[in-house]
Amino acid sequence: MTYVVDFADVSTVGLESSPVAQALAGLRANEARYFKNKYDHVFTVEPADDAAATIAWVHRILKEERDLVMGSPPLEATEFEVDGIRMAYVFYENGLSINVMYTLDDGGKRAVGFKLSDGMEIPDELASTFKFARQKSKLAGTIRGSYFVIKNAY
Repeated sequence: MTYVVDFADVSTVGLESSPVAQALAGLRANEARYFKNKYDHVFTVEPADDAAATIAWVHRILKEERDLVMGSPPLEATEFEVDGIRMAYVFYENGLSINVMYTLDDGGKRAVGFKLSDGMEIPDELASTFKFARQKSKLAGTIRGSYFVIKNAY
């Protein structure tokens, strides 16, 4: 079942099994607010079981680009296109959010972003490879983020 993420009234719907559910819900709401304000896009997510193709695409990029395999199970995901950019998000039980920004035109920006929910530790898979910068968010508290540029075509 698809869920429209409300950034005015933050809810943990779909994220209840996460030990940092409230912070992850704030992180998800922060993304929803960004896409509504910048692109007038309504941010929706669906349970991981219903978003298998999106999750497989994100996991393929992680594996082929950086030999990364996430240890935490995905809870929700979404995929959409705005302004010629294919976007995909996967929200994990441990509080991690991974997004893929993939410009459809050749030569455009293509990157994978990692965001850590407030209160979670850096996952072992990412700890030795990535440095995380901090940013403040009214919805999500302190968000720590990092990214890498995608080199191949997907």
